[in-house]
This record gives sequence, structure tokens and C-alpha cells, in this order.
Amino acid sequence: MRISELLKREEPSFSFEFFPPKDDAGFEELFKAVGLLKRLDPTYVSVTYGAGGSTRRKTVDLVTRIKHELGIESMAHLTCVGASKAEVQQVLEELMANRMENVLALRGDPPKGEARFVAHPDGFAYANELVEFIRSRYGLCVGGAAYPEKHPECLNADLDLDNLKRKVDAGAEFLVTQLFFDNVAYFRFIDRCRRVGISVPIVPGIMPILSVPQTKRFTQMCGAHIPVTLLQQIEPLQDNRVEVERYGVDHATEQCRELLEQGAPGIHFYTLNRSKATWSIFGNLKG
Repeated sequence: MRISELLKREEPSFSFEFFPPKDDAGFEELFKAVGLLKRLDPTYVSVTYGAGGSTRRKTVDLVTRIKHELGIESMAHLTCVGASKAEVQQVLEELMANRMENVLALRGDPPKGEARFVAHPDGFAYANELVEFIRSRYGLCVGGAAYPEKHPECLNADLDLDNLKRKVDAGAEFLVTQLFFDNVAYFRFIDRCRRVGISVPIVPGIMPILSVPQTKRFTQMCGAHIPVTLLQQIEPLQDNRVEVERYGVDHATEQCRELLEQGAPGIHFYTLNRSKATWSIFGNLKG
């Protein structure tokens, strides 16, 4: 089913994001873990796409099996990185042949070791170009990414919002945000989006804190920030993995509760392929 239709339901959506493991054993282990999620009745599951298309085959295989063998709606990520239009078209045709209905269209991050994104000479330079290409040729539901605290490569927040509107105008039917730890940033972002005419659902992306160094590294990469008060709570715990995870689950639970109470259409969990923490958060919310 199209995610844009699922987001119209009265109850909030809950979705989970995974990345394809490097080997077959990891692939099967992840597939079993996703199967256990079925009892939570997720709205959908998404699967990321490696830099330069390095996991293209695994991404397509995984979303296809999740949808048709587990009966969970799924969405493949698709990026512009290192891919010609012909290669992008091949992925899209594979998704259509496998009766997939959803795709998350992204520009993508530069491959590891490269400082900036360089478009393929016969590819796409921006996500809005990819969105427009998909919507003009395929019947897929297309989602896009949003950055409550601005894309790290963008010069200012207003320009970033202009870029986001261009993506929505090209045909993105819903948006999923980058991770954030301060809900004020999300609510301010929503207000700014609505003022410029971006009316599609904007689902907040939440990543529970499982490791202090890892969380710091991710926020530096994606342009998010960790509030000072939160840092003061987690840094003294950083050598105690169990305590960090416990605090991370509690903080994410309260984040999600406030977001849902104030009108967010759902929650998208960045699981890092570690579903235990998101299971706990989901249980707290349902409980």
C-alpha cells in the first residue's frame, strides 16, 4: 500500500529503518529480526541504500522479501550517488517488477573518503531531480528527506527550506526528518514549512542514544545538535553501556510522547539494525 495513504489514517504511523548487512548470514539474521517486528504491526519498514549503490541488490531483495514474505509494507531508499539515469532506472524497474509501491528519493551522502557530493555526469545532482524523474515515469509513491536543523551543506535555513519546497513541488508525497534530540527544532520547522506552503505529512525521525561517541559522530555528520542539558546527563554515563541505553530509551520515549501529543503524524525509528531499543520505546508508548 502507498505510504501516503497509510499516513492518512487516524492513528499515528510507526516505521522502522534498517540497512542491508554486508554478508548473507547478516542478511538472514536481519530478516528474522524484522519478522519479529510484525507483532508490533508497524506501518512500514524502510531499507537504506549504500553509498555508490553498493547495497542496491540487497536493498531491493530485502524490501521485496519484507513485503511479500512477511506481509509488512516496505520502502526502498534510492540515492543519486555514483549512479547514471540508466542505473537509477534499472533499480526502479526492479522495484516495479517486484510489485513495490514506495521509494524514498535522496541525493545521498558522498562516498566514504570524499569531502563533497559530485553528481554522475549522466545522473542527478539534486533530490528534486530524482523525485521528478520517478513521478514522471513510474507509479510509485515517493517520499523525501527533511532537515529540521538544516542540511549540513546548506548555507542557511531559508535556502534549505526553498530546496525542500522544490522537492515537494516535484512530487514528494511525504517527508521523513533527519534525527534530532530537541523537539522544539521539529515544531519550529513544521511551522516554517506550513508558512511556505509545504503541506505534506512530515514524520519525525528518532534515533535512541545507544552510545555517546556514536551519537556525537552522527549529529556532526547530519547537522543536528545535542542540547547541553542532554549532554550533561549522558556524558557521565558514557562508559556504562547499559545505563546509556536505559537513558537513551527513556529520553526517546518522552520525545515521542510529546511529538505525538502535539500532532506529529507518527514516528520513524532509526534502528541502526538494533531493534531492542526501539522495541522498548514502542512498548513504552503503547503501554
